[in-house]
Amino acid sequence: MTVPPEELELAAAFPPAERDRWREMVKGVLRKTGAASEDTPLDEIEGLLAHETYDGVPIAALYTAEDSAPGRPGLAPRVREVRPDGEGLAGWDVRQRHGDPDPETTRAAILADLENGATSVWLTLGAGGIPVPALPEVLRDVHLHMAPVVLDAGAETGEAAEAFLSLAAERGTEPSGNLGADPLGLAARTGVPAVLDDVAVLAIRCVREFPKVRAFTVDATPYHDAGGGDADELGAAVAAGVAYLRVLTDAGLSVDEAFGQIEFRFAVNADQFASIAKLRAARRLWQRVAEVSGASDGTDARIHAVTSSAMMTRHDPWVNMLRTTVAAFAAGVGGADAVTVQPFDARLGLAEDFSRRIARNTQTLLLEESSLARVVDPAGGSWYVERLTEDLAQAAWSWFTEIEKAGGLAAALASGLVARRVGETWERRRRDIARRKAPLTGLSEFPNLAEELPVREPAPAAPNGGGLPVVTYGQDFEALRERSDAHLAATGARPRVFLATLGPVAAHTARASFAANLFQAGGVETVSGPPEEFAASGATIACLCSSDKVYEQDAADAARALRDAGAVKVWLAGKGAFDGVDARIFAGCDAVEVLTTTLTDLGVNR
Repeated sequence: MTVPPEELELAAAFPPAERDRWREMVKGVLRKTGAASEDTPLDEIEGLLAHETYDGVPIAALYTAEDSAPGRPGLAPRVREVRPDGEGLAGWDVRQRHGDPDPETTRAAILADLENGATSVWLTLGAGGIPVPALPEVLRDVHLHMAPVVLDAGAETGEAAEAFLSLAAERGTEPSGNLGADPLGLAARTGVPAVLDDVAVLAIRCVREFPKVRAFTVDATPYHDAGGGDADELGAAVAAGVAYLRVLTDAGLSVDEAFGQIEFRFAVNADQFASIAKLRAARRLWQRVAEVSGASDGTDARIHAVTSSAMMTRHDPWVNMLRTTVAAFAAGVGGADAVTVQPFDARLGLAEDFSRRIARNTQTLLLEESSLARVVDPAGGSWYVERLTEDLAQAAWSWFTEIEKAGGLAAALASGLVARRVGETWERRRRDIARRKAPLTGLSEFPNLAEELPVREPAPAAPNGGGLPVVTYGQDFEALRERSDAHLAATGARPRVFLATLGPVAAHTARASFAANLFQAGGVETVSGPPEEFAASGATIACLCSSDKVYEQDAADAARALRDAGAVKVWLAGKGAFDGVDARIFAGCDAVEVLTTTLTDLGVNR
């Protein structure tokens, strides 16, 4: 039945949305949590929900048209390329990474990827990867004019580039890809001073002989892997890109030719909106560099997004599939030209066929079934994303100018300026992780002490000494789990804490579950029961679990009974202070400190 237009009320049937009405409703919720009171002014409500990113970028509680970036709708200058034939959008390059030092294994893995959805190859060469002399063997069956090849050879970039270009010349084919020259990125990783002039020769050769090959990759992942934030990563990347532009134009290339020789690589993590904004801000920043450099219109940043190494965990590695899926989604929405999804078992060693297939198919699902690439700029018009993009770009530009004032990125790395900046950012994130304000599923939250990790061949160690540190978000919790694992191997049992539950089930279930989750995050097994069962539990440390009302009546007596039964320490889940209780655990407490203390008290050595 067709409804006449005059009978369609839709939004007209609802009262107009008003900001103060929204604030009133939010205030009602915050009063229940204790974050606000009846006397809290309405104009302070949004501030109670606002926060900042680790870069200091403000995140508001609500965004409207007034909050979007003024005068700059659609901040990303180009997000998704349209096919020349007019048959839709080109999607992105599905780029698989390979670094197994065995040439035959790598050759077979490359072919499997290219035959099943991958569209380009990323090779880790030299120390920590495939031997450079083996490059012709691993690419033996790859059609270089069809599948772009990206090299990542660190200190052996010159040798790897020569081997690749010679292979292409020998076959008489026109290759595409990137030689991976990045002396500043290498300096960030290893501390070896950057030598920029030598690599300009590679760019000139690409322009003259191999027009589909780029020479430079501005790899921003060292700053991310050191714990830096999005603005840290973006500002350093722009500084590196500008340094390379200077070297290339000084060597005789035109501005447009120099821009055409540079590709960027950024990390994307499970914070999808931050990752989307980061890639959009990268285009915004590089567009500004192009403007002031006098480059032609359409000189856009070419972006390769790779799912974050820092966010990956060794424990419960299957959760990494969820993390990388969200990150890959963000990369696609943010407009990445190429995307690499790391296998879920990357922290355990060399990936196997199954994990590479899952990584590859994650992108296939996003492209072919979710149709993610059929929208030019999926985040465009979102007041939140537009504002976040602009604020992040401003913060990154400020950091870039600070680097330039310090003499450029090479000088900023050598002086320790970059290390101090990313170190400060990392410590802010690390505190939140320790307090489980930034939870890691399967590690700091919902750990599985009975898990059996898949066994993988060890990956070759990449050279990293002397440069920026390499951190992972879960490293402090993983160190605690390793202490517990070693204790289990040595004694046949994990360290144990007794959860002394008081009162009826309804009174103690919530806090007993909270306490079990917290202690198990450090590899500490928990058993629960009334205080009188403590002696038979085999534990020497106890934690009281119940409601505040029950604590008022029974906590002191229960703590005394536990002491009499041999407890050397008594914790309490909650914030009350009672006789006989040594310390408390609660939402927002420093879980790493609690667990470190507990393992030490239980005699579990470091």
